[in-house]
Amino acid sequence: MLETDELQASLPQVAMPLPGPEAKKILDKRTENVPSAVLCNYPVVINRGSGAMIEDVDGNRFLDWVAGVGVMNVGYGQQRVIDAVKKQADKFFHGMINITTHRNYVDLAARINELAPVNADKKKTMFVNSGAEAVENAVKIAKSFTGRGDVIVFSGAFHGRTALTSTMTAKKTYSYGIEPAMGGIHRAEFPYLYRAPKGYSRDEAIQYYLDKLQYVFEQGVPAKQVAAIVIEPIQGEGGFIPAPFEYVKALRKICDENGIMLVADEVQTGFARSGKLFVSNYWKENGFAPDIIAMAKSIGAGLPLAAVTAGANIMEGVQPGIVGSTFGGNALACAAGLQVLDIIHDEKLTDRALNIGKIASDGFKDLQSRYDVIGDVRGIGSMIGVEFVKDQTTKEPYPELVSKLIKHAVSHGLIMENAGVHDNVIRFLSPLVVTEEQIHAGLKIYEQSLNEALAEL
Repeated sequence: MLETDELQASLPQVAMPLPGPEAKKILDKRTENVPSAVLCNYPVVINRGSGAMIEDVDGNRFLDWVAGVGVMNVGYGQQRVIDAVKKQADKFFHGMINITTHRNYVDLAARINELAPVNADKKKTMFVNSGAEAVENAVKIAKSFTGRGDVIVFSGAFHGRTALTSTMTAKKTYSYGIEPAMGGIHRAEFPYLYRAPKGYSRDEAIQYYLDKLQYVFEQGVPAKQVAAIVIEPIQGEGGFIPAPFEYVKALRKICDENGIMLVADEVQTGFARSGKLFVSNYWKENGFAPDIIAMAKSIGAGLPLAAVTAGANIMEGVQPGIVGSTFGGNALACAAGLQVLDIIHDEKLTDRALNIGKIASDGFKDLQSRYDVIGDVRGIGSMIGVEFVKDQTTKEPYPELVSKLIKHAVSHGLIMENAGVHDNVIRFLSPLVVTEEQIHAGLKIYEQSLNEALAEL
């Protein structure tokens, strides 16, 4: 076994067919004891991690380009986080914020209020445990503040798996068989420029999608009944599709004119991933900040933590008792969250995100120039999607290729994940502490695996 610092700087190495013997024992035990509906197609059982690398129970090393689906932005094995959590654990694990106040909750809320780019000078923050809870509470806050009951979401959206957020989520794989869905949710078409009507210019495409939103107001729900429009700045499960800034600017105007809260679901996009702390930072710099931000994943460096931030006037307009959480803002998780903000600042991870994002994007675009199955490469910072198609003209999705590519890649030590409504997108979501050598090693495995998958098909 490698020492942790050696693991952090190492490159992928798989010395045996997967799963290895120890991993197979654990995976067999999983099959016996864990529902198969809790999906997992990776033959990997993690033993420890450092930086962007993980080592399995058989000693194989993997470069992780999934990072817990965007949870490990600051990387595995951050000693500052470990020390802070240990120090807090020596004092107490938990004190419910509705009963006893603890310093970590208040300090982390204050830090986020300083940093979160919402449409207000004075802000307030509450904590929950997961992205779905953050989104659900953002919607409840918007409803309570506005006194309205309806919400607009988008095609391709993923907001969670609770009763409300699975209704807000577009792909019905996540809610099939548990209907009827909750009411009051209306869906507009997301501005997916790669799949805009053929022949449209960028401006024409954006207007096309704005017209689609207007259609929702005309035949779905009147604007005066809408509490919130909830949008991911970059769609995650929907295919790593950035919302064009011109479209978001128009959304901001529509919301202002109609008393609607603009909610940014930054669960996957936040905490330096985009080259800013939030994609909403770009929005605010251009004059169209959201009213509410829902955040989670990398906020806690792997501990369950999520938050909702909004203007103080909005938060104070919520009926008492509407929001709250037994474990939300747990003392251990908040201790980690405070360190995450320090690490992002001290290690300049926003700059790092832009740097590694450029290296990866350049690599993907080089592949695109040489492989006609790559239809689009897109993203912001180091949140990048590569869309695979059978034909460049028809843009027919190629999920079979993506599935095989992922399986070949993991056998060579690179962990990747798909995305997109048709499962034909591979996402780049590496920890931001990945080394340049590791990125290039990953790109080499990527191309090797692509050739193997194409040969198999």
